[in-house]
Amino acid sequence: MTPPTASTEFRARALLLDMDGTLVNSDAVVERCWRRWAERKGLDPAHVLSVVHGRQGHATMAVLLPDRPVAENLAENAVLLAEETADTDGIVPVPGAPAFLASLQGHPHALVTSASVDLSRTRMDAAGLPLPPVRITAESVSASKPDPEGFLKGAAELGFAPADCLVFEDAEVGIAAARSAGMRVIGVGPRAAAHHPTAHVRSLEQVGVTAAANGTLVVTVAP
Repeated sequence: MTPPTASTEFRARALLLDMDGTLVNSDAVVERCWRRWAERKGLDPAHVLSVVHGRQGHATMAVLLPDRPVAENLAENAVLLAEETADTDGIVPVPGAPAFLASLQGHPHALVTSASVDLSRTRMDAAGLPLPPVRITAESVSASKPDPEGFLKGAAELGFAPADCLVFEDAEVGIAAARSAGMRVIGVGPRAAAHHPTAHVRSLEQVGVTAAANGTLVVTVAP
């Protein structure tokens, strides 16, 4: 992707926001918990960490241990979720996230995350970020990203068509889910750059949001 030389403007009726890696930098926690899990299973931690981002935990386990029963993955995921929820050391907001979320107050937006209700609340609180009033979490869907269900539910909950929504995502599976949902997607951070988002930013410091007179959100992406 050729870096833009001037600001790019997007117009949308609603924004759909991933959490981990997009609003919250939780990499330290994710790497600690999943590295321990990989070592217990005799798996290469580097390979596990290349797969885990953006997916629900049981979906990650299904990719890494395809012959294991689903019930076993779900049970082990519950244990891992408890570990991750209890660990907030090193969680910080992605640069620009506080101002970005402040600019969305009073405008249609939703959190669409692979985290559970408790984990999303814990991480947003630890990062000092407000939870959007509309939240699609792991409990809201029957399939993890890269399935588009979460983004489609977020759009429906807000009352807008998929084409009217703009997604912010950092992970390969999340970008794929947004594209499958028929949505444009702004890739945030280094993980997103290689996965062909509609546009890419290093952080949310490059993003500005204003509202037009008709209520349309004008999203400006600086180079």
